[in-house]
Amino acid sequence: MDIRYVLTAFAYALVGLALGIYMAASKDHGQLVTHAHILLLGFVVSFIYGLCHKLWLNNLNTTLAKAQFYFHQTGTFFLMIGLFLLFSKALPEPVLGPILGISSILVFIGMVLMVVLFVATTQKTDV
Repeated sequence: MDIRYVLTAFAYALVGLALGIYMAASKDHGQLVTHAHILLLGFVVSFIYGLCHKLWLNNLNTTLAKAQFYFHQTGTFFLMIGLFLLFSKALPEPVLGPILGISSILVFIGMVLMVVLFVATTQKTDV
């Protein structure tokens, strides 16, 4: 799971940096919120999850670990798309609001599951 997280983290980093470069070149910073979410949730949190898997979770590949990965990645991906559409004014907030809300809940569930995995695994190894 650690490699999957690190690879997706780098993919989000490339997307976030490309969006940042575009905003700087165009002098249009309307996607700043999208840019920040891509880099923080997509890159930073995914990378930290990868480190957790490598350093403490012994690279678990259980059903719960896979579910946690997919909750986080699905939520982050649709949040990124929803924010991009919202701040580009491609679709109105009443249409995107439920998508953004569900995506945020998926990311939250992913964090809760990571806490469960972390606590369960580290309690087994504590003296």
